[in-house]
Amino acid sequence: MAQKKLQRFEAIKSFPNVLQYPEGMAGRWHEFFKNDHPITLELACGKGEYTVGLARMHPNQNFIGVDLKGNRIYVGARTCLEEKISNAAFLRTQIDRISYYFVPNEVKEIWLTFPDPQLRRSKAKKRLTHPRFLRLYQQILQPGALIHLKTDSPVLFQFTLAVINFAGLQLHQKVDDVYSMESKSEELKIQTHYEKMDIAQSRKVHYICFSLPSTPLPAIDSVLHEYIQENETGAD
Repeated sequence: MAQKKLQRFEAIKSFPNVLQYPEGMAGRWHEFFKNDHPITLELACGKGEYTVGLARMHPNQNFIGVDLKGNRIYVGARTCLEEKISNAAFLRTQIDRISYYFVPNEVKEIWLTFPDPQLRRSKAKKRLTHPRFLRLYQQILQPGALIHLKTDSPVLFQFTLAVINFAGLQLHQKVDDVYSMESKSEELKIQTHYEKMDIAQSRKVHYICFSLPSTPLPAIDSVLHEYIQENETGAD
């Protein structure tokens, strides 16, 4: 397994659709894609199933999968090269550095597909829907841009709803069980590697679509901390 990872890390160095900690990319993504199409990010993309799937569905949009683990990015990047999908790329970096790679209003939409729910209460600030991250997203998103969360973790699902409520964010859609929907969008039909594994063993996939205001988020960190202590049973 270690040898396979090393081979993948070496391979993506030559992949034209993978950028690893690039310098000076903010504001220049349209030069990279050679078009002015809107940009959607899949954060913590893993193997990039959503980046690839959305790029197939929407050829007139650009998609960037972002993850730190190059051996996972390799899978989606290789698929794009094999299928000649030119409107998808992969950025290897930490999510908490995302504002270094995009200028204000450069990103149209964000997908969070089965991110690590960080179930320990002491790790809540690492959840990708924590205000700490939402404030970073505000720096790069267009006004009214949608953020999509798809998760099998009831903890992350309820936590995100609490954040939306406390911060007064606009909730566009909440689905407790995607698989029970009689009719769902083609985007929600895309399955990630982790979705198929049902790691949380909840047998449910939750979905939330919301947007951020153009004004700074209110200071809700303390009330959110109280919510976590009162409602979550994960170890500290």
